[in-house]
Amino acid sequence: MKNLWSDKEARAYVRRYARDGVNRDVALRVYTTRLLGGDPQLVLHGGGNTSVKTVATDLTGEKLDVLCVKGSGWDMGDIEPAGLPAVQIAPLRNLDALDRLGDEDMVNAQRRNLLDSKAPNPSVETLLHAFLPHKFVDHTHSTAVLALTDQPDGAKVCREVYGDRVALVPYIMPGFALAKSCAEIQRKHPNVEGLILLKHGIFSFGESAEEAYGRMIDLVSLAEQRLRQDRKNPVFAPAKKVTDRPARVAEIAPRLRGMLSLGAAESPTRFVMTFRTSPAIRRFVDGAEIGRYSQQGTVTPDHAIRIKPRPVVLPRPSANDPDAFFKSAKLAIESYKDAYRAYFVRNNTDKANPKTQLDPVPRVLLLPGLGFFAVGNSAKAADVAADVYENNIEVITNAEAIGRFRSITDPELFEIEYWSLEQAKLGSAKEAALARQVVAITGAGGAIGQATARAFRAAGAEVALLDIDARMTTTLADELGGLAVSCDVTDDNSVASAFDAIATRYGGVDILVSNAGAAWQGKIGEVDDKVLRDSFELNFFAHQRVAKAAVAIMREQATGGALLFNTSKQAINPGKDFGPYGLPKAATLFLSRQYALDYGADGIRSNAVNADRIRSGLLTEDMVKTRSKARGLSEQDYMAGNLLGREVLAEDVARAFVDLAMAEKTTAAVLTVDGGNIEAALR
Repeated sequence: MKNLWSDKEARAYVRRYARDGVNRDVALRVYTTRLLGGDPQLVLHGGGNTSVKTVATDLTGEKLDVLCVKGSGWDMGDIEPAGLPAVQIAPLRNLDALDRLGDEDMVNAQRRNLLDSKAPNPSVETLLHAFLPHKFVDHTHSTAVLALTDQPDGAKVCREVYGDRVALVPYIMPGFALAKSCAEIQRKHPNVEGLILLKHGIFSFGESAEEAYGRMIDLVSLAEQRLRQDRKNPVFAPAKKVTDRPARVAEIAPRLRGMLSLGAAESPTRFVMTFRTSPAIRRFVDGAEIGRYSQQGTVTPDHAIRIKPRPVVLPRPSANDPDAFFKSAKLAIESYKDAYRAYFVRNNTDKANPKTQLDPVPRVLLLPGLGFFAVGNSAKAADVAADVYENNIEVITNAEAIGRFRSITDPELFEIEYWSLEQAKLGSAKEAALARQVVAITGAGGAIGQATARAFRAAGAEVALLDIDARMTTTLADELGGLAVSCDVTDDNSVASAFDAIATRYGGVDILVSNAGAAWQGKIGEVDDKVLRDSFELNFFAHQRVAKAAVAIMREQATGGALLFNTSKQAINPGKDFGPYGLPKAATLFLSRQYALDYGADGIRSNAVNADRIRSGLLTEDMVKTRSKARGLSEQDYMAGNLLGREVLAEDVARAFVDLAMAEKTTAAVLTVDGGNIEAALR
């Protein structure tokens, strides 16, 4: 592992934060915390913590000895001084005299001694940092160190690697008891450079930021050297070779996603999935003993919060017999849920403090021949689960390369998975109305498409932005945490590829906003046949093409869905010389109703938005003039020629799409958004 310390960068951090009144100690603490947090071999997604003991000034000007320690909710990779809340250290150190201290009392004591009452909660390992005497303390979950400790004889291996450079701490759940144990062991070994917490992670410390950070790098490097020295090859003996082609990811994702859903069919609790594969992942999932090494538990305790104690192992999906795969996969998932419920009952033994069972859905699905799916209540949660499990694969691979992977026990995993302080990290905020749902939006690069994407994301949905040129939506997709997909809606193969990409990224689709379109003009008795056919291709057949693809996925998921069509007022109120546009739009309106009729029994709703005279910030004045002239309207009529006399925006159309997506008992409806054009009103 490379030491990234730079004197020049360290001085730059000190100068930068001095302008904000931040002292040198905290500035250097921020610097090395970011160095550690930027390396996924050391820290992932909010894991790990660091601290520095320094002096701060309170409101009265009194100087106080404080511990600045990573706050809950902050990530080490991009931490700022605000993410290192200052806590008075003397009262915390006095707690070391206690024999025991409950978690809630511990948190209360930490918060009571914060200098800033608005600061985030100090780390759950704050007392451990406080009890150690060193100025700078670093804690990571190094993959290399975990591979050494996650062995039946992990302590022996670590003693061989480190000698007296570190002291070993037997596994204890984080909290007061662990803090006391670490302090006692460090006092017995005052000259050590760090502590190895068996099956948990590593602490290093020093009197300077550079020393503590350098010791972490050195100690981890020793673990890496041992892994290279003892590594056997190959690590995983492959399962019996099969010659049939595995099914494609996009073919199996929607039905698997449906199998994970909970609750009644008319109002299911969905999950979002994402797929990962690589040569290392394939070696892991294709191993003959995957049923053994994948079921030992997580590589460090807090990973159970993200991915549950174990993944589910599914059969190899064969392209030749998908029905057999789905049948076996369903049995495996249901067995997993039953086993999880039994695990909960078996370990929920504290009658004075009974737990409430979490959902039994697996967060990782292992697929021999392909890779794995990670599962979450959002795309972000699924991505975190995927990153965490890739880390588990690396640690398990390294552990198996030198011995046998062994995690903590089931009761210990349960204790951490249901630990109230860890659960609090994930938050308890109420989910947005369309959370866990995936929406595909065609024509996403236009004014209405962009506004619709923002509106659905604000409502909690994951957004896939489809446009003929993905570059038109890449920036917006990045802004919204969505997916930009190139899709020519007039081409069957392009549409199929786009929906495959959505299924691979999210597991499926729940809502389609079929919005792509363009206006062709001409007197209907004089217009060239090609113009009419081109308009029908985009303004009717493209809607059919994407709706057909979306419905196929929705039916595989068996959790319902919503089709939303942009039909325009031309479907009802034709404009002079606008037949080439209005005729296919009228057909699309009836297409919407046909889908409502044919797929209502599948829980799939189909509705349309009839919009007109839309003004958007994306439209220039010249564009407004052109559209007004084409529709036979004055510019004033285009902007305000309606019953309400109010300007209608792309955002208003977007809101109508969202409202229809939420209207769970509405189908075959047409919602008018035009400020009031009575000729275009249906009801």
